[in-house]
Amino acid sequence: MSERLGQPFVIENRPGGGGNIGTEAVVRAPADGYTLLLVSSQNTNNVTLYEKLNFNFIRDIAPVASIIRGPFVLAINPAVPAKTVPEFIAYAKANPGKLSMASAGIGTGPHMAGELFKMMAGVDMVHVPYRGGGPALTDLLGGQVQVMFPNTAPSLQYVRAGRLRALAVTTATRSEALPDVPTVGEFVPGYEASSMFGLGAPRNAPAEIVDKLNREINAALADPHMKARLVELGGDVLALSPAEFAQFVAHETDKWGKVIRFAGIKPQ
Repeated sequence: MSERLGQPFVIENRPGGGGNIGTEAVVRAPADGYTLLLVSSQNTNNVTLYEKLNFNFIRDIAPVASIIRGPFVLAINPAVPAKTVPEFIAYAKANPGKLSMASAGIGTGPHMAGELFKMMAGVDMVHVPYRGGGPALTDLLGGQVQVMFPNTAPSLQYVRAGRLRALAVTTATRSEALPDVPTVGEFVPGYEASSMFGLGAPRNAPAEIVDKLNREINAALADPHMKARLVELGGDVLALSPAEFAQFVAHETDKWGKVIRFAGIKPQ
């Protein structure tokens, strides 16, 4: 973006609160288009997960552009005696409450993907939240937990090395990064979960700036090298208009809100 717009872009990490601290910083920033938010699936989950926030995400953040959408991987430790999704479901049903499902934390994408799987497949697994995906993946590799729905990028090397068994990807279509791995939906009809990243701005940001940013981002996403790099990261380009991105965010917020309410998930 710095190259395309001739402007410096400063990445400012504002960790904490499941992304809410960074989101609120953008909500409170001047609506001049110079402060942007890296919107993620966590934002859509937080709408329902947190009862009291100092902002309304749908109202206060204007969608600018989507960037990438990617699958999670239904990954198990090889010690689990299942080679396919149907075998895993059968094993989980035969051992209710005995499988531990790791996640990067309560309300994160991997957690939500797992809860949707539990709901739709009718299996009982114990959720074990970690402080981030790295520690969770480490314990999955070590066998302290048996299953996880990690993002594609950090899990690919372990799947290819045989240290994790990938049973399926969670998107509606197969992943270019794992073309031989089926989708969960091939065995659990209607199942779909994905991670998403895009950019947002404070509400009332000038429409001409939002449109310009959208055009430049979509032009960058059309570059073959950029596309190839996103595939390496385990995702696919998601190039939408601001209005289409708003519809997408609203759909995801409604979908995951239902899962959170069904599972009775509460933040720590």
